[in-house]
Amino acid sequence: MNISKLYRQRLIPAECILLKDDVIVFQDDEVILTKWNTLNPKPEFSHGSSCYFLREGLKVSKLYRPDGSLLYWYVDIVEFSFDISDEAVTYIDLLADVIIYPSGLVKVVDLDELAEAFERKLITKEQMTSCLRNLNHLLTMVYNDKFDRLQARLNGL
Repeated sequence: MNISKLYRQRLIPAECILLKDDVIVFQDDEVILTKWNTLNPKPEFSHGSSCYFLREGLKVSKLYRPDGSLLYWYVDIVEFSFDISDEAVTYIDLLADVIIYPSGLVKVVDLDELAEAFERKLITKEQMTSCLRNLNHLLTMVYNDKFDRLQARLNGL
C-alpha cells in the first residue's frame, strides 16, 4: 500500500478535508507517520507529529509548543477508510479522545460528543462499539505503563 493523500473526516462538525500540508515520513502496513504544522495556529502549540495505527484504530499525536518543547500527547480514536486507486486514506474521527500530559495526567475528553453523534445517528452501533473497545484498549495500555509502545513510533520526529 502506497499512501500519498491523507484526509480527516469529522462528524461534529461534519467535514472532510485533505491534510495537504501533512508530510508522510514513513508508512507500512501497520502505521503511517506524519509531521505537520497546525492548520489553525494556536498560541499553545504550533506543530506536531502523528502516528496512525492502522490496525488499532488510533491516531497518536505529539503536540509541541512554539519553542519545541512537548505540550502533550493527544490520541484520537478513529476508523480508517482506504481508497487504493487514489492512494488515499481517510481517518474518521470517532470523537473520543485522550490527552496525556508529560506529568502523567490523563484526560478522557469529548465523550459527550460521542453520545450526541450516536443519538443523532451520525455513527453506527458498530462504530460506537469499536470506539469504546479501542478507547478501553488505549486506557488499559496507559494505566499499565504500556503507552511507551505507541510513543516509541514518534521518537525522533
